[in-house]
Amino acid sequence: MNVKRKALRAAFPHTIPIMAGFLFLGIAYGIFMQSKGFFFIWPMLMSMTIFAGSMEFVTVSLLASAFNPLYAYLLTLMVNARHLFYGISMLDTFRGTGRKKPYLIFGMCDESFSILCSTKAPEGVDHGWFCFFVTLLNQCYWVAGATIGGLIGGFLPFELEGIDFVMTALFVVIFLEQWLSQKHHLPAWVGLGASALCLVFFRSDQFILPAMACILILLTVLRKPISRKLEGGETA
Repeated sequence: MNVKRKALRAAFPHTIPIMAGFLFLGIAYGIFMQSKGFFFIWPMLMSMTIFAGSMEFVTVSLLASAFNPLYAYLLTLMVNARHLFYGISMLDTFRGTGRKKPYLIFGMCDESFSILCSTKAPEGVDHGWFCFFVTLLNQCYWVAGATIGGLIGGFLPFELEGIDFVMTALFVVIFLEQWLSQKHHLPAWVGLGASALCLVFFRSDQFILPAMACILILLTVLRKPISRKLEGGETA
């Protein structure tokens, strides 16, 4: 059997749960962009070139607001800072993948990271191509969902006003999943507290960057107490 086809067949079953989630969220994202006046080509191209789910939702607001490249850069860096740690974790996994490595780095997302960290290529399947197809399939699901959403958004027989709440709902669901999956909640309380304080001292449209900077600093300072809680299994 062809090496690529064999790797594709091995990778596909692991991405089926991601397909269900990405198609739904991608469609919501495409509809959201269409509701803001963007033609379907925009969500399609953005999902192909940015491929950072939460940041793509945020980008809609950036495109609809005053041009501020420094703010956009800093916000993107903060939102996707976790990928710095993903990259370090994947050094061994991506070693020896050759020309596929640049795309594997570009296409890394939370879901692909989770699969590639917990799943090894089956015996007889090329490791590099297995990683490549896991990453490619996940991106294809997102691109397909975003494109479909952008296409059907203009034909929906109901008003789309308020659909931008989908971004807030997305982050709330992610937060709740993290809360329920962890025994200790100190990082969550740090995030909530820092965000609330920054909202008090900064305007509602300018508190995000200060809040994320405070969260990063506080989590760095509290790294040892958090690590001890993790190792000890304490509940906070």
